[in-house]
Amino acid sequence: MMKKRWVTIVLVALITGLGFTSYSQANNYPTKPIEIVVPYTAGSSMDVMARVIADEATKYLGQPMFVTNKAGASGIIAGADIINSKADGYKTVVLTNAFFGTTVKTQKMPYDPGDIVPIGNCMQYKMGLFVRSDSPYKTLNDLLEYGKKNPGKLAWGHHGRGISPTMTAMLIFKKAGVQTVEIPHKGSAESVASLLGGQVVASTSNYGPFKPHVESGKLRILVVYSDQRFSDLPDVPTGPELGFPDVGKMSVLIGLYAHKNTPKDAIKVLQDVLKKVCESEEYKKAIKKLGEEPRYGSADLIKKAILDSEEVGVPLLKEIGLYVPQK
Repeated sequence: MMKKRWVTIVLVALITGLGFTSYSQANNYPTKPIEIVVPYTAGSSMDVMARVIADEATKYLGQPMFVTNKAGASGIIAGADIINSKADGYKTVVLTNAFFGTTVKTQKMPYDPGDIVPIGNCMQYKMGLFVRSDSPYKTLNDLLEYGKKNPGKLAWGHHGRGISPTMTAMLIFKKAGVQTVEIPHKGSAESVASLLGGQVVASTSNYGPFKPHVESGKLRILVVYSDQRFSDLPDVPTGPELGFPDVGKMSVLIGLYAHKNTPKDAIKVLQDVLKKVCESEEYKKAIKKLGEEPRYGSADLIKKAILDSEEVGVPLLKEIGLYVPQK
């Protein structure tokens, strides 16, 4: 009887010990460096953000974080790297909600984007509609009224039909009932030059390339494409404030993602560290210097943003002939 009891005690101790060991091992993560894959070249806004995160996160993780650039196909190549790698928490990727909401709807995908899940949000791209400061358009309504009174004369520039700033401008003009003339450019530098030179009345873009000219007083930003005002542009209204609620759903959020099969304990560690990093003054200062908006948010914020982007963006893609049905 005593022998049986002793055996039982030993077995219980072993089982408990094994359970404790397994739990401890799981919570030893990370035990080696963690990679952040960036879908754009070194020096891009997304790349700089990732490097700031990597530097700051290393302080909390006890292991280095490092950045690898895998540019091409608007993020699809970087996403494929995550899909084809071991889902162990040692490889993450920086992507936008727009990648999932619209980009993957413009071509046949070699993998299921749903296999990549958000960890947390880190930043928001500033986007808006710009005019020259010496123009008579002090507000968005001024510009739209001109367009209504002069059908087919409001020429506006963009640098890509399927990108978020362009689709958001299309959304505004369509709802306002304004007939416009699109002037495509090869890049943001050409868009800036065209607006400054008077070849177009307005231009839609990310804020970064236009920022120096806004700050110097040469250009004016009429509206920001966001669901909330930006910290360094407090006097510029958002689309929803001006009667265009769907503009807020086209906000572009940049976050950290991982393979959906990544262990939950690893995801939890990364979420906790990301929150600390993104809420630190060092991080916020670096992102503001970059010209973008620091914006931490949970995975739920990103999931909602993806659905919003898809809801508004897909009909626009279909209208302009860029939508590609999946399976």
